[in-house]
Amino acid sequence: MERVTSTQRTPLAAGPARIDPALVDPATVPSSDLVGLLAAVCDIPSVSGAETALADAIEAVLRAQPHLEVVRDGDALVARTHLGRARRVVVAGHIDTVPLTTDPPNLPTRLEGTGPDAVLWGRGTVDMKGGVTVMLALAVELGRPGREPAADLTWVFYDHEEVEAARNGLGRVARNHPELLAGDFAILGEPSEAGIEGGCNGTLRVDVRTTGVAAHSARAWTGVNAIHAAAPVLARLAAYEPRAVEVDGLVYREGMNAVGIVGGIAGNVIPDACTVSVNYRFAPSRSVEEAEAHVRELFDGFDVVVTDAAGGARPGLDDPLAAEFAAAVLATTGGVPRPKYGWTDVARFAELGIPAVNFGPGDPLLAHKDDERLPVGQLAACRDALRAWLLGPS
Repeated sequence: MERVTSTQRTPLAAGPARIDPALVDPATVPSSDLVGLLAAVCDIPSVSGAETALADAIEAVLRAQPHLEVVRDGDALVARTHLGRARRVVVAGHIDTVPLTTDPPNLPTRLEGTGPDAVLWGRGTVDMKGGVTVMLALAVELGRPGREPAADLTWVFYDHEEVEAARNGLGRVARNHPELLAGDFAILGEPSEAGIEGGCNGTLRVDVRTTGVAAHSARAWTGVNAIHAAAPVLARLAAYEPRAVEVDGLVYREGMNAVGIVGGIAGNVIPDACTVSVNYRFAPSRSVEEAEAHVRELFDGFDVVVTDAAGGARPGLDDPLAAEFAAAVLATTGGVPRPKYGWTDVARFAELGIPAVNFGPGDPLLAHKDDERLPVGQLAACRDALRAWLLGPS
């Protein structure tokens, strides 16, 4: 990537995507250019399904580190230290983003302001290339002579998180190489404003289908309008009151919302089919099976088809390592643990029996927003807190 020092950054030049090694050179620690590295990572577009260029660039950095064993599975990368420590910490983050916008474009990134108060704008700055940047910088630094961590480390950079769970790259690694994810504690670099967000809600997506009889719209009385038949579905959603559920001391807010509706084939045809897509975000105290039963009860009398489901994860802050990390973050950034409302792969680690928390730079309320942006001071805050805990007492 061409380095740009003004507040505007140019798009990547044609040719193989790469990351300037100087941006992650451990010789520059602690003044490594985290902002430049984040811009470089973001300016290599990696919408879900098109992560190869960024995976190639990250792989090149990781394979240049003699202290790391690197394994690639598709566009997922696992880099591990082998220092013989008594415990192993897994730090993971996804490298894909939701689609880009074009009007206005949210890539290439642009930097506004100077110093720690500057803000980097662009797709992925929050979700979650800020966390990926912190991971990449520390993966290079920790394990070098004089910077060995107190625990062995596993760094996981994976693909396809922003799409259906079946395509998730971390899930694929868990199926293909479960031994690579073994550990005593895991940290997801998901945006949490430099504080810990414990656990996560589960997510369930269903299609609620109605049927009718097609007819010419000039003779509507000879048909049955399937879109009109979906009105009760929307009415039930509008009247639905989501719960707030306390789980292990954190309060999770649920949600039930229509996220899409499809029906009709032409402007002069009474539609004979309509589908309302519904997303239910449920507290981690409820299983996927219980969530599905709840949705089917709400839409009793309609055809309900589950299209995607992933269970949540309890906070797990009572685990000794999680409590130790939470105390370290509180002392470093002042961040008090909060619930994670969105689904993250802490749930996948929970399924593997590994306690996990979310910790990364960025406001989660800006995730997937067209005006995604990151106060760059949070990059150093997260790096410093995570580094201090991983190095252990001096």
